[in-house]
Amino acid sequence: MAINKQLIVALALSGLIGVAHADEKEELLKLRNTTVNLIKQLVKQGVLTDKTANEMIKQAEADAGKQAAAAKVAGGKNAVDAGNVEQAAVNGAVAKDAVPADEVRVTYVPDFVKDEIRQQVRSELREEVVGDVMQKAKDEKWGTAEGVPEWVKRFKLSGDLRLRDQGNFYASDNIAKSYFNWQTINTLNNGAGNGIGPAGINAFQNTTLNRNVSRERFRLGIDADIAKGVDAGIRLATGNTPNPVSTNQTLGNTGALYQFAVDRAFLRYNGYDDKKFNWLTAMAGRTPNPFFTAGSEVVWDEDLSFEGAALTIRHRLGVDQLSDEIGGKGPTVFATGGLFPLQSTNLVSGLSARDKWFFGGQIGVDWGFDNQDSLQMGGAYYDYQNIKAVINKSANPLCNTNTADMNQSVPQFMQGGNSLVSICNGNTDLASGGLVGLASDYRIVDINALYDMALFSPIHLRFSADVAKNIGFNRSQILAYTGYHIAEKTTAWQFKVDLGWTKMTAPGNWNIFTGYKYVERDAVLDAYTDSDFHNGGTNVKGWMMGGNYALMKSVWLTGRWLSGNVINGPAYGLDVMQLDLNTRF
Repeated sequence: MAINKQLIVALALSGLIGVAHADEKEELLKLRNTTVNLIKQLVKQGVLTDKTANEMIKQAEADAGKQAAAAKVAGGKNAVDAGNVEQAAVNGAVAKDAVPADEVRVTYVPDFVKDEIRQQVRSELREEVVGDVMQKAKDEKWGTAEGVPEWVKRFKLSGDLRLRDQGNFYASDNIAKSYFNWQTINTLNNGAGNGIGPAGINAFQNTTLNRNVSRERFRLGIDADIAKGVDAGIRLATGNTPNPVSTNQTLGNTGALYQFAVDRAFLRYNGYDDKKFNWLTAMAGRTPNPFFTAGSEVVWDEDLSFEGAALTIRHRLGVDQLSDEIGGKGPTVFATGGLFPLQSTNLVSGLSARDKWFFGGQIGVDWGFDNQDSLQMGGAYYDYQNIKAVINKSANPLCNTNTADMNQSVPQFMQGGNSLVSICNGNTDLASGGLVGLASDYRIVDINALYDMALFSPIHLRFSADVAKNIGFNRSQILAYTGYHIAEKTTAWQFKVDLGWTKMTAPGNWNIFTGYKYVERDAVLDAYTDSDFHNGGTNVKGWMMGGNYALMKSVWLTGRWLSGNVINGPAYGLDVMQLDLNTRF
């Protein structure tokens, strides 16, 4: 009877063991599924790649196989031992008094005890698996900048978007058809010499009809870090490609797609000394403006990109001594020089000597003080080559008899204002001449200054000024060559005051500004000056005022009122109102 009881107990224990094994298998399956789901979620969130996840699962399966094999060997041994125990029980070899006095044998484990043990094992195992995964993520830098491929880290993407509503309001005393649109006339004549006829109504500028236009500007920049100190810059922009001073796209094109062209493409080298001072910058290609302008657009419109090569050298003057005497970072002097092609001739004509280009040089100082005020000044000289008109003085001076160098001298782009002469027909009647060109040479001296007062920081009070003079104008030479009597109007100047934050980087940032400009007709090239004031060009004077307000980070409003009048000629007043919504990323 004792043998039967022992046998029954052994069979019951084996049944319980079978149930326990089934429960453990179920829990292990749940744990496996939990781990696999965790890995899949890490893949979806970009922390792990598919390749890394598959490798982890394969490694886990391999480790599990090894553990199962080891468990099987151990299980076989245990089975033999269990068989021996069962046989001993049957044979009466296991006796009740064989159990040691200090040992308690439990033949039944309650469910709540099994649940507690199971939960504890599950928690410890889950923490261990998650810890291993997170440690691997940390070691391999998943989801961080260090974890991305090296070539990806070399690129930086940036851009800006501006939406503009603009109103043009013309003075009531303006006279209709009082100013020619010489850019259109030159373009439509195309060397035919037909006067203003081919241009029709577009031969004249609008001076009387108020107009409202909506415009958009989008620019996308890519900067690439190539090597130590060397980077490449590319910027794409909207706009009218023949216009070098505007990247605006006027809305209302019957759904036609916008132009999106290469605005910049250049290589740049920055040299640093052992104190990380940027002492050298060299650029080549289609580059940003390399010259200091103090925010003025008298000579250069802010949207203009330069084609050519430029070099800037900087030097700190007695930093240690000056810092002890006056505080601050001391003055840094700089010198910039560049060579820039403007218009290349047709190679077939063989007129490389008539290529249009200019070289420019500037010296200046950048002085920062210990109270965070700063002073920047620059004096520049710009010398243009082969931009003056070459006049047809043959016995039959029609445009269809022009030589290549005569047609080459026609400006490719004009905004209006510069003194012009007829290239064809050899007379002073511009309207009948067809093609026109610039009457004067342009050698411009330009001086800029900017003083930034940071006494109310972060609110700054900034004063800027710009004075330009065309010393290339020679009235007697123009009269002798063209027969035109043209008065010398060769001076330009501007002053401006800004108050507020210098950048719109946080909600509530603001600034306001006002200024006055006076640009005589031959002071600067009308092709490259400010394209917004009086709708672009020279021979203008007037006030400007406006402000900026940040709605949120990198999103701000801009409002400007530009009130201009011509200096010489028939009355032509124009007020321009611009309301902009800007964003930058």
